[in-house]
Amino acid sequence: MPMEIEKEMEVEGSTIRSIQRSEDSVKVLDYDYKKCNGCGICVALCPVNALQLGPVIEIATGLDAPPVLIDLDKCVFCGMCAAFCPVDAYRMTANDRDYKEMEEYPHLVSRAEPNEKCLPCALCEPVCPTEAITVVFRPTRDVFGPLREEERGEGKGKIEVDPEKCNLCGKCAKFCEAFLLQEKEPTPTDLVPFEQLLVDEELCDHCGLCVGICPEEAIKVEGNPLELEEEFVFSGEIEVDQDKCIGCGRCLLVCPYDAMDVTKPFEGDIRLVERQLPLCDPMGCHACFNVCPSDCWYVGEDGRIKVEKDQCIFCGACANSCHCFAVEVDRSAVTHTPVKETPWAEEWKEAISAITTKVRRRPDLSGIVLPPEIERVPIPEIEAPARDPDLLSKINEALAGVEAVINKPKVRFVWERGGIEEAREKIGERIRKAKAEAAAEAEGGDER
Repeated sequence: MPMEIEKEMEVEGSTIRSIQRSEDSVKVLDYDYKKCNGCGICVALCPVNALQLGPVIEIATGLDAPPVLIDLDKCVFCGMCAAFCPVDAYRMTANDRDYKEMEEYPHLVSRAEPNEKCLPCALCEPVCPTEAITVVFRPTRDVFGPLREEERGEGKGKIEVDPEKCNLCGKCAKFCEAFLLQEKEPTPTDLVPFEQLLVDEELCDHCGLCVGICPEEAIKVEGNPLELEEEFVFSGEIEVDQDKCIGCGRCLLVCPYDAMDVTKPFEGDIRLVERQLPLCDPMGCHACFNVCPSDCWYVGEDGRIKVEKDQCIFCGACANSCHCFAVEVDRSAVTHTPVKETPWAEEWKEAISAITTKVRRRPDLSGIVLPPEIERVPIPEIEAPARDPDLLSKINEALAGVEAVINKPKVRFVWERGGIEEAREKIGERIRKAKAEAAAEAEGGDER
């Protein structure tokens, strides 16, 4: 007997969970439509055409709906959508094992890893669009006791920060509360998240510990140095959540020390279609801004939409969301783990190829054997009953008077504007009387 397969779909918050149960496995496909930006890569690579794009343009401008629609009847739970989603909107498990952790299945690679040049500093964490980077510094100035009140104030010492040398790395501010980084919103053209470094000279006790932690030797302190029994090292740890990282490279671009190794998920190109740009209203629409996972869109000084290619991951969501078709995205390569030589290897290769070619070969169903057609017995035609021409003629003569009354404007006015029931009753009475007279006359004729 064939193995029974059961499918069901559940919705919990923004997660649409599709479940397939069989005798030996339970496969679960979680789709978080709030994470999905409508790039359509999953739609392009699905081998059974079980995924379709929803109203992406409307979603990009505020509609709360799933950007991708899943046909549960068609879905074969292959996991390709989960393996190659650039924004981690899908998660596929088989018997509680994540597909991305199984070596037999390839998956997309996008990562950022600090290298030996990393200090670390405070620049990369605030510019990460997916909050994948966390930096922790130790020790802080508090470890050496509170700032000394007796060493503060005018004439007690002097601290200077050379703005020409300072690159706003923020190490000093992470160490001591006497430093303050004035924050600003990073933009695609200016990723540095700080406006300037300020020093609270009334709070500073001129201990001099900050001098040794500045990588650019931009700080000079005169005063009463804090005496330590041994040399201290101000260090930090940087962690990158690779599940959140999309490989946009903003951390590398903002880093003054090239201390990040970034692997982008796709190689390609993004273009603005000049002939369509007059239709674009970047301040009123903002669809491309809203769907871009790497925040690489901005409005130029000329008031026109712009994009920083170096920060783009070429997912294509902006092209799908643009109502005036002013954006074109091409992908030339996909970064992924190796495709193992397995029975389904060719399907995976076809899927990966579809990401760049945008052409997906579907299974050939022309050879499927169809059940024989059921022979249908034709239904005999209904025979009309015999009609008495003389009786029909008399009924038509009687109804002719009724028709003449109905066609009068006054009667129509009464019918349509008021007294409808009364008019209907009168006309009905005439029809019944005419039928009765016709029937009586016909009966009298038969007796004769």
